[in-house]
Amino acid sequence: MSIKSPAISEIMDNIRRVFQAVNDKSKQAERETGITGPQLWAIKLIGDLAPVRVSDLAARMYLNPSTVVGILDRLGSRGLIQRVRSQDDRRVVIVQLTDVGKELLIKSPEVASGLLVGGLEALPVKELKSIATSLEKLVYILGAQELPPQLTLSPEINLPKRQKRQKRKTDS
Repeated sequence: MSIKSPAISEIMDNIRRVFQAVNDKSKQAERETGITGPQLWAIKLIGDLAPVRVSDLAARMYLNPSTVVGILDRLGSRGLIQRVRSQDDRRVVIVQLTDVGKELLIKSPEVASGLLVGGLEALPVKELKSIATSLEKLVYILGAQELPPQLTLSPEINLPKRQKRQKRKTDS
């Protein structure tokens, strides 16, 4: 065994723990609410911030607005949220929970993305940069630089608009 073996073992175990925790929380959210983890996270943030602009919700979720619009489309089709155009600026869309969405929020479990973002936001910048660098190295080791960042147990992919257009062209 190499001198690196204990460190590699610890890293592998911690990666397994992270995957397991995210997977378990996502499945729990879907089992208890019938919606995906990202959809539930959006519901939770809308409940906290409402009324909230789509762009502000996207910023709080660390997602592209077009990704959030897809999530909101699904939530709207289930009657959980409503979107209203601002009276001051018709380009601005305000999102809020419906009564059904508020009921779902009351009985909903914690969401892994919310826990991760909350924990990361509490860290000092130096630690954030260290984590970001380490994760970039893991992505490189796996050769996953070109993989689109898909949300856990969800069809949503968080791509900038330019990349989404290119992806649609290559899918055709």
